[in-house]
Amino acid sequence: MNSLINYLSCGVLWLGLAAKAPDLLRHRHDPYLRAICAVLALAGLCFLLGAPPTVGAVNGLSGVSNLAAPLTYAAITGYCAASQVLVVHLRGGRRVDRTARRWKLAYTVVLVGITVTFALGEAPAERLTDFDTYYARTPYLAEMIVLYLVAHLTAVTVTTVSALHWARQVRGGLRAGLLLLGTGALCGAGYSVAKLVAVGACWSGHDWPVLGTAVSPALAGAGALLTVVGVLVPLLAPRVAERRRAGREYARLEPLERSLDDLLVRRALRLPRPRFASPATLLMWRRTSIHNALSHLDAYYDRDLYERTRADVLAATEDPELAGARAWAAVITDALRHEAELRGPAGRGPAGRATGPTARPGRAQPPDGAAGQPSGPWPDPAALGPSPDTAALARIADALTAPVPEPVPTASAVPGGTAGTGTV
Repeated sequence: MNSLINYLSCGVLWLGLAAKAPDLLRHRHDPYLRAICAVLALAGLCFLLGAPPTVGAVNGLSGVSNLAAPLTYAAITGYCAASQVLVVHLRGGRRVDRTARRWKLAYTVVLVGITVTFALGEAPAERLTDFDTYYARTPYLAEMIVLYLVAHLTAVTVTTVSALHWARQVRGGLRAGLLLLGTGALCGAGYSVAKLVAVGACWSGHDWPVLGTAVSPALAGAGALLTVVGVLVPLLAPRVAERRRAGREYARLEPLERSLDDLLVRRALRLPRPRFASPATLLMWRRTSIHNALSHLDAYYDRDLYERTRADVLAATEDPELAGARAWAAVITDALRHEAELRGPAGRGPAGRATGPTARPGRAQPPDGAAGQPSGPWPDPAALGPSPDTAALARIADALTAPVPEPVPTASAVPGGTAGTGTV
């Protein structure tokens, strides 16, 4: 069971390392990323070296009885140093580099102590699972065991306090990550405490092996899982939020694209829908389709209708954004209707645009070679592309699902009025 916990914990930690490796390659000089990857790599190595099959393999290949014990303790010490460096970078401040160097120096001394005490001690009997309690009263080896446990307990305690304290000051994914990281470090503290209690029991003549062989590995495994999730949550949360935002925006633009669907299909203005695409890709595809249709409708926009509708809505709501969106919705709906009326052979010129006799008063007519850009103080349709204002398009889509005020009739439509000028 211990071996399964160790190998699963190692796999989880190194899976997190694999997820961060591309970022480290792109930003290899970022000390924060280096600290994160060091924590994940060394924590996984601790579990790998501590698994009984690995212990037996290391001892057998090296020819040194119980060599796996100091190697595991060295990996744990390296993990402690990396954890403290990570906490230092999380805190920030003016003395980040100096504080990080002090922690590295302190744990380097611990590494030297582990090496020296193991060389001075004698451990002839190979122990795969209970080295700590078996040699708890052996000169020098006892000191080595206490040294690494105290060093580990110090590191995880500092990490727990720092992470939970900072979590009270932030929100969102960072807060969730810090809470998980602090809880994982607390489980790591439980591992050290269980080991120290088992060693203390040996010193007092008692034998509590279950603390060292069952309780502490379970706490360490839970701590590893929480730690890797805590490290990854602040990094993945913005990506998840962006996918959700893109998905909501994609759905919000659906009424606008649906109103343009006939034109998009008839004029082949829409690219094939991408398969197995991310929400961001689908959103870009929908925006592109909408822009293509709006660009095609340039020649059919009625600026007088825009101004009248905008003025009416603005007077009723005093909301400029809503007024502009509803005005655009009215203009687009009118342009689609006018384009549909003229799509037959009798009403279409060689370039597929409305011909002069069918033009309505107030409708902008594109000069030759001007790509249908209307003039005047009203908003330029090109402002919606090629990189359209997402908020504006979304508001137009919302307006299409809401009742649009009836446009004020033009002078040409009033009985007894003077007909508007046009090409006769």
